[in-house]
Amino acid sequence: MHLADTLKQLSATEFVSGELLARRLGCSRTTINNILARATQAGVGIHAVRGRGYRLARAMSWLEVDKIDARLAERGMHLAFHEVLESTNSLLLRDAQSGAAHRTVALTEWQTAGRGRRGRDWLGNYAHGLTFSLLWRSGRGAAELSGLSLAVGALLVACLRGMGLDKAAVKWPNDILVDGAKLAGVLIELNGDMQGPSAAVIGVGINVSGGEELGGSLGLSVADLQGHLGQVDRNALFLRLVGALDKGLARFERDGFAGFRAEWESVHAYQASEVSVIDARGAKTTGIALGVDEQGALRLRTGGIVRRFHSGEVSLRGVPN
Repeated sequence: MHLADTLKQLSATEFVSGELLARRLGCSRTTINNILARATQAGVGIHAVRGRGYRLARAMSWLEVDKIDARLAERGMHLAFHEVLESTNSLLLRDAQSGAAHRTVALTEWQTAGRGRRGRDWLGNYAHGLTFSLLWRSGRGAAELSGLSLAVGALLVACLRGMGLDKAAVKWPNDILVDGAKLAGVLIELNGDMQGPSAAVIGVGINVSGGEELGGSLGLSVADLQGHLGQVDRNALFLRLVGALDKGLARFERDGFAGFRAEWESVHAYQASEVSVIDARGAKTTGIALGVDEQGALRLRTGGIVRRFHSGEVSLRGVPN
């Protein structure tokens, strides 16, 4: 039995007894208890009161898979939905090797082993955000896709600003911030020949609600869309983001990162600001972020010279005023 089957029986306003849940779902009370314990582990807030039963800590919105599938099919895209996955990127990387179609989208309610840049975990709570990956088969070689993650970040920010989130910005290379707090992240993994063709798996994770709780568990500042825009329909958000990526990636295929460089710099949170670049050993270089070069490497003015840093090597931090 899926988590969603049980959680859809609950509301944020009324308690439902475990006995009634078991009758509705045709299972035992023990099964209900185990499912709700799993939901709590997945970050779902559930209030349990002896003698009254269970209710949600907050209302949940559900992905309407049939509707999403139909809308993607209208665009000539393909949906691979799983309620729970280790990682949407890992799924598409495997499927790409076995011939998965160009513009396939993997979507899940919850990743149990999501991955971020430089081997970090990507954490999110069940049904509180959007986690998806897009398979893009390119005629360009992997060597020409070095700026792809930056282009994706710029596309996501443009889409979010179009929804009214004017403070959305990118942090080099591809985090999405709002007022310095992390709202979304991008992870791109490539396979194929350096000279082409190649396949890019573009993973996106965005916090829709529950950012404060997630930030507390991670020990960093995390934003969510509902804190800035109010109630957000995850279905409409997903279709809007995927549509923007699909259109923008066609532009990238034609123009490469050169067509996005100025756009990216215009929404960089630390453009022309003092930043610190930290390498894998913890060594820090401080200077002024001048933007990026044609391949997406960060240009940093420090000690009277301009140095370039590549995203696989380092991380970026703003310097407090």
